Amino acid sequence: MAVITVEHLRKAYGRVVAVADVSFEVEAGEIFGILGPNGAGKTTMVECIQSLRNPDGGTIRVLGLDPMTQAAVLRQRIGSQLQDAALPGRLRVGEAIELFAAFAERPVDCEELLSRWRLEDQRGQAFDSLSGGQRQRLFLALAFVNSPEVVFLDELTQGLDPQARRATWELIEEIRQRGTTVVLVTHFMDEAEHLCDRVAVVDAGTLIACDTPQGLIDGLGLPSIVRFSTCEPDVAWLEKLDVVDSITRHGDAIEVRGTGPVLALVASELVAHGIVPLDLRVDRPTVEDAFLTLTGKAIRA
Repeated sequence: MAVITVEHLRKAYGRVVAVADVSFEVEAGEIFGILGPNGAGKTTMVECIQSLRNPDGGTIRVLGLDPMTQAAVLRQRIGSQLQDAALPGRLRVGEAIELFAAFAERPVDCEELLSRWRLEDQRGQAFDSLSGGQRQRLFLALAFVNSPEVVFLDELTQGLDPQARRATWELIEEIRQRGTTVVLVTHFMDEAEHLCDRVAVVDAGTLIACDTPQGLIDGLGLPSIVRFSTCEPDVAWLEKLDVVDSITRHGDAIEVRGTGPVLALVASELVAHGIVPLDLRVDRPTVEDAFLTLTGKAIRA
């Protein structure tokens, strides 16, 4: 069942079209990723869905509610962690959580939030004294203070160190298991690949692809690269395999490009020819490869 339905969404700022005729659905209980280059319209899109901006056209329903006419009701049922956010400098961490909880109809226990997001030691610290990672964890805690049914996370792990990043991923997966639907806007392709059930790729305000991470990769037919070393002078017989597209050699280092079960078939053929390389490995295409194929490799202004 869809908890978010977007049909023909459009938003422009003067002559600049930020979102142009975008339609998609988010199913209950999934982690739905939104990917795109800088300026693609991702943030504008999710801000319209949350009633933070008024669209110029199209229809939006979140949990069966119209964000434009039922914003107050909707905000009690969703959570939001925005890309650009700030709090009064002297406001303490514990005070911030208690303040936000006071406006929630179904507040989560403050102590539970402090513990879940590892903020117990920062309880009495002022916002101005927090590190970037601590601020990010605080904003995440505030996004979940009202027991949201749907939560919007814009640049979830920006500013977090590797340990905090992995811990945050685990918490998001745990939250999804409890039934919360997550909409994740991110520039981190490995994050999308690890967390998301489906991803939408947006470019120039247009939805250009929507699929599972693996479906996105498979749909583009991106090759895998099998690498190994051998002193065998000729391995051209590998080209007879249907899955092999090309073979490149640099001294003893061999690269075999292909699609499908290329590693298994190449490995089997090597063994059949008495070659058992210790460094046999495969580089499979990733969501980042799919993203660059769809949107190009040029740096965006």
